[in-house]
Amino acid sequence: MAGDRSPLERVRELCLSFPESTERLSHGQPTWFVRDKNTFVMYLDNHHDDGRLALWCAAPEGMQAALVDGEPERYFVPPYVGHRGWIGVRLDRDLGWNEIAGAIEEAYATIAPRRLVEQAVAEKNRASARP
Repeated sequence: MAGDRSPLERVRELCLSFPESTERLSHGQPTWFVRDKNTFVMYLDNHHDDGRLALWCAAPEGMQAALVDGEPERYFVPPYVGHRGWIGVRLDRDLGWNEIAGAIEEAYATIAPRRLVEQAVAEKNRASARP
């Protein structure tokens, strides 16, 4: 991804690369949904003056504790959705875009129906197999 794009533009590209993903504002924040229904990622810039540029991402069971305990300067338990296992991903830290993309991919896989996850994996494999 080009380095001249904003974090929001990068996140948007990643989230909208998945089958049947959509974007709309939710609670005033850019938010991505599967089939325009189930949220998988929210983008928050200084939410309630918390000073963070971050994503809130759905996460598989156990991922929240592993990431927050292992790298608390990069990951946190977000308000409102943290009790459901979601993770906060700091975009204003030195976290690489491969890790951010991985968190978004895990969020999608956590929320999307299995058929869509399989479709996303197949599309990614086809793209990586191209010369």
